[in-house]
Amino acid sequence: MSQTTRHEGGCHCGEVRFEVESDLAGTISRCNCTLCTKRNATTTIVKPAAFRLVAGEPSLGTYEWNGGSSKFHFCRRCGIHVFGSGDIPELGGAFVSVNVNCIDDIDPSTLTVVYWDGRHNNWQAGPRPTPWPVSA
Repeated sequence: MSQTTRHEGGCHCGEVRFEVESDLAGTISRCNCTLCTKRNATTTIVKPAAFRLVAGEPSLGTYEWNGGSSKFHFCRRCGIHVFGSGDIPELGGAFVSVNVNCIDDIDPSTLTVVYWDGRHNNWQAGPRPTPWPVSA
C-alpha cells in the first residue's frame, strides 16, 4: 500500500531547502543516461504541486539538457544537485525530480530502486528491477 508523506531536505551546505510529498516506498529510480550516470542521482518524480522550494532560490544554478525539456538545479555554493524539473510526456508531463540523497533522515540504501534505460533511449521498456547492461 502506498503512503505519500511530507519530507524535508536540502543541499550539503544548507543554502537550498525544500519540502516534497512523495511515496518513497515505490517511486525511486535511477537512469543510465550519460547525465544521470555522471551526477549519480537517485530520484523520486513528483508533480510540481508536490514540491516546494523553501529557501535558497538565489543560490540555485541551473543546467538545461535535452533541448531544454529538462532543467537540473544545483546549489552554486556547495555544488550539490538537489532537484530537476521539466515537462516530458513519457514522465506524464510537468514534473519535479527530487534527488533522494538530499532528503533529510532518509538512507537511500534502504529504498527499493527501479532502473530506466535512458542511455539507449529505451523509455518504452519501462522501469526494471535491475540495472541495464551498459553494453546492451
